[in-house]
Amino acid sequence: MNDHKYSNDCIRILELLGERNNVLIGGPPATGKSRLLAELKHAFRGDSETGSSYQPEADIPLPNKGNTAVPAWLPSQDCTDRRVFITAFDQSTHQRDVLRGLVPKVLGDGAPLGFSVSKGILYRAAEHARKPDGAALLIVDEINRGPAVAAFGASIVSLESDKRLGADGKPTPATQTFELLDDSGQMVDYALPRHLYIVGAMNQADASVAPLDVAFQRRFAPFWLTPDESVLHKHFGLDSNTTGQLPSQAASSKDVYAALVLGWQKVNERLALGRGAAFQLGHGALMHAAAPAEPNKALRYAADCWSLMRAHVDEVFFGDLRGVAETISADAPGSPFTLTSATFAEQPVLQLSPSGELKPDQVYPALKAIVESP
Repeated sequence: MNDHKYSNDCIRILELLGERNNVLIGGPPATGKSRLLAELKHAFRGDSETGSSYQPEADIPLPNKGNTAVPAWLPSQDCTDRRVFITAFDQSTHQRDVLRGLVPKVLGDGAPLGFSVSKGILYRAAEHARKPDGAALLIVDEINRGPAVAAFGASIVSLESDKRLGADGKPTPATQTFELLDDSGQMVDYALPRHLYIVGAMNQADASVAPLDVAFQRRFAPFWLTPDESVLHKHFGLDSNTTGQLPSQAASSKDVYAALVLGWQKVNERLALGRGAAFQLGHGALMHAAAPAEPNKALRYAADCWSLMRAHVDEVFFGDLRGVAETISADAPGSPFTLTSATFAEQPVLQLSPSGELKPDQVYPALKAIVESP
C-alpha cells in the first residue's frame, strides 16, 4: 500500500524513470495503458489533489489529502518546475515534429515563401528540463505507430541515462552529443538533460504496424501490463475464488458476471495458446460502464462485452475461421455457434454462424459452453 493515492504500477514506473530515464509500457489492448498514462501525468507533476488509480465506486478522482512530503519514488525530487509533454505518433510523424527541422513559413499574401526551424515536442521538453529547476516528462502514446527511429533521429545516441548531461547540466565523460539545427538554421551539438524523462506506450500485438526497432527498445526499461481478473472481480462484486462451476441457467446478475469473467479468461487462454500472450484482451474491455444489478440488464451488459470479445477474436484470427471457432467453442454442448462446411465455386469453404451479435438470451449459454469446454 502507498499513501499517495497512486497505483503500484504508477509508482514502479516512476522508480524506473529515476533509474533509466526511459520506460516503454506495453501489453494487450484494454489492459489500462491510457489510464496509467493519465495517472503518471498527475504523479510526475506532484498534483497532491489528483489521484487516478482504479476506484470503481468513484464518479470523479478522489482527492489526496495525505502527506505532502516529496515521495522517494518521484524522479528529480529537488526540481519544482515540473512539466508533462504529451503526444501520439502516427505514420506522418517526422523528425521535425520531435526534434527540429525546416518547415514552411507563411508570410502573408504576395510574400515569398520562407522557412523556419521547428521546435518539436522532445526538443521543447528537453529545453524545459535544462532549466535550473526544471524537470520534464515526455509521454509518447502509440509510439510504434510512427517511424520512431526516424522521428527520434540522432537523439537515440543520447537517450540512455548514462549518455545524458550530468545532474548539474554539464557534460560528463560519457555524455553523447548529436547535431541539430539551431534557430538560425546552423547545425550545433546538443545533448539531452538528466532531468528529461520519456515514457512510450504501445500495443505490442498490433498487427497493422511494424515491430518497434530492437535497438530502439533497448534504450527503454520495459514495463508490461497483463489482463487482470482481480480488477474484474472488484468491478462486478465477485468472490476472488470464483470457479468454473456455473449453474445451468443464470439466476442472478452474479451468475451472468461470473460466466462473463470466466469466459473471458478461457478465451484469453486460447488466444495466448494460438497466437501468443500479447494477443489477449485486457480487462478494460469488460468495464465500459457500471455493472447493473438486474439480471436482464446484466445479460444486455454481457452481450455488449461479448461483441467486443468476438470482434477481437475475429481480428486476431483473421482469415482463420477454425481458429475463431476453436476459441469460442463452436459446436460445444449448449453453444449457439456452429461451424459448417459448404462449397463455393467448387471449392470447400467454412461458415461460422451466427456471425453477428448475440442476443442477450444467447450470451449466458455461449459463455457457459466456452467455460466448460476443454
